[in-house]
Amino acid sequence: MLSDKDRIFTNIYGLRDKSLKAAMKRGHFDGTADIIGKGRDWIINEMKASGLRGRGGAGFPTGLKWSFMPKESDGRPHYLVVNADESEPGTCKDREIMRNDPFTLVEGCVIAGFAMGAHTAFIYIRGEYIREREALQRAVDECYEAGLLGRDNKCGWDFDIVVHHGAGAYICGEETALIESLEGKKGQPRLKPPFPANVGLYGCPSTVNNVESIAVAPTILRRGGGWFAGIGRQNNTGTKLFCVSGHVEQPCTVEEAMGISFRELIEKHCGGIRGGWDNLLAVIPGGSSVPLVPGADIIDTPMDFDGLRDIKTSLGTAAVIVMDKSTDIVKAIARISYFYKHESCGQCTPCREGTGWMWRVMERMAVGNAQKREIDMLLQVTKQVEGHTICALGDAAAWPIQGLVRHFRAEIERRIDEFSRDADADRPTLVAAE
Repeated sequence: MLSDKDRIFTNIYGLRDKSLKAAMKRGHFDGTADIIGKGRDWIINEMKASGLRGRGGAGFPTGLKWSFMPKESDGRPHYLVVNADESEPGTCKDREIMRNDPFTLVEGCVIAGFAMGAHTAFIYIRGEYIREREALQRAVDECYEAGLLGRDNKCGWDFDIVVHHGAGAYICGEETALIESLEGKKGQPRLKPPFPANVGLYGCPSTVNNVESIAVAPTILRRGGGWFAGIGRQNNTGTKLFCVSGHVEQPCTVEEAMGISFRELIEKHCGGIRGGWDNLLAVIPGGSSVPLVPGADIIDTPMDFDGLRDIKTSLGTAAVIVMDKSTDIVKAIARISYFYKHESCGQCTPCREGTGWMWRVMERMAVGNAQKREIDMLLQVTKQVEGHTICALGDAAAWPIQGLVRHFRAEIERRIDEFSRDADADRPTLVAAE
């Protein structure tokens, strides 16, 4: 369990004063100019030494990502783009940072911008986050007034931050679709290469990072990469914000050490499973796009990238969705399938056609109006969608269904048998699919 002295987010619940003055008393903007004075190479090497992996879901090493930016300018400006389009169902960690502890993000932008040679950061915030945008904008304005942002600021690196409000499209959480949206175009992913580090926002070198990845950087650099690397397990280091929802006694967002077991996370911070551990059915451990796992498989699993990969799922954004035995598990996955069908941008044929097809089959399987051979057919379609699209939305639509079939095939077959047995019963007229 993480000790209080190692917590990075000191006001994640908004219980303390949210002003810049109070944030500085808690240690924010302490020695920022000294960190910048140590140079770009030192910052990137410390970030590499910390072992920080991207907190937006993919888990790519943050220091390595920063190092991809060109060291010398070819005349084009460099940009830092912060992905605050927190649209993954179940995920609610970045919103807490922006509305309660926003100065961690602002300071992180300045330091990360310096490390990449960028003088401007764009924070792309989710369309539904109205209060979060207002709180973040207030924090940015306070920093300008205090001389911590803008030209000739106290941090020693000329830097501007632009808060950009999106329109609520899930696809804009993908880094290149986010860049397209920032440029005023339809939010659709770009083919890669070229990668954003070479041709990104406005055709200039850009790095897109998650809010949490940027917000933890100042504390890492103040306390040293070795301190952060000493928390958690090898290759899964540091602290992480876990957002737990669903059938627990006390849903919450909490900062914990990577590698904490699922059992400890739930018992220490959530008051246990509703109805007790025997009532646990399944868990989606990283937001709706990762495969679910039965409760028995995850109880003592370390909550980190490698631990969850070993049970054929993923940490993702660490949005833990807990489902007890009152859950209609097939209907729940059918509802997730509808979400991805609705949010597909339609650019790639496998995703455009496949997400709708998978959702319609899942709706029939939720009531049992299907044949058992269709289960394998559905699984085959998920494999044809997975890995065959420009961005990962196709994978995100396929994985929940794959997890359902892998672990709850018997439940699907039971519904089909029950529907067939009651085939002569009066039923409501089925409505045609969209």
